[in-house]
Amino acid sequence: MKIKNLVLGLTLSTFILSCSKDESNSSSSELSEARVSAKIDMVTEDVAKIAEDQYALQANPGAGRNSELETQALPPCATVDIQLTATSWIRTVTFDNCTLPNGNVIDGTIIVSGSLNFDTPSYTIIYSFVDFHHNDILIEGNRNIVRSLQSTTTLAAVHPVASMSIDMTVTFPNGNVYHREGNRVREMIEGFGTPMIWADNVFSISGSWTTTFPAGTRTSTITTPLRVEADCPHIVSGVVNIVGTNNTATLDYGNGDCDNQATLTVNGNTTTINLGN
Repeated sequence: MKIKNLVLGLTLSTFILSCSKDESNSSSSELSEARVSAKIDMVTEDVAKIAEDQYALQANPGAGRNSELETQALPPCATVDIQLTATSWIRTVTFDNCTLPNGNVIDGTIIVSGSLNFDTPSYTIIYSFVDFHHNDILIEGNRNIVRSLQSTTTLAAVHPVASMSIDMTVTFPNGNVYHREGNRVREMIEGFGTPMIWADNVFSISGSWTTTFPAGTRTSTITTPLRVEADCPHIVSGVVNIVGTNNTATLDYGNGDCDNQATLTVNGNTTTINLGN
């Protein structure tokens, strides 16, 4: 059971709401926050993928416009302006209400940049937003992704590891504002031997983050790594622990099925939830 790939950030820290004497109202609030958090998670995953793909295209100039990597990186309606200095590159990616393969609609600009030295042990990708909307949600802030090749406890073989620092503010169409800070580590555990083939990529996600909601702050920690497969639009397994002021919760994405369901346990009470775009 699971949630959308983009829901990777999985900050269903959202499920943890202040206790309410009215149990039905509490459940309704938890589900509402869950959907908000899921949308923020989708933003995190979609933007991270765009930024990393832009890095890959810059680092592999042989990846032409017709390569699978390029097609997976951007929808046809997106445009890219590339600027080079003596030491760095900047790719300005502009979307005009473009629909991604997962159905999310993005509008505005993402600026991705980095050094021209691609041979360093670790590589930093920087990206920021200009009037950028994801499904009509305004996204502000900036993030860094530090990429490296290393062996980890998840996989002994040397493989790509991307550590993301997150600091973003999202404003929903109804005016509600949410803020998220934290770190997410995205390890490519399968498919790294075929860098120009997208469909065989599998990622293991770990990390923790804090999301500020109108009702308070929720802290989410991945206790069992999340598994994301490129050919499935949902998270296929993994567990997230969520802690709020008065409540705790556990979100379990199951054991490998490609669906958009997850099991949510709040203070000992378990419910199967269904989350989508």
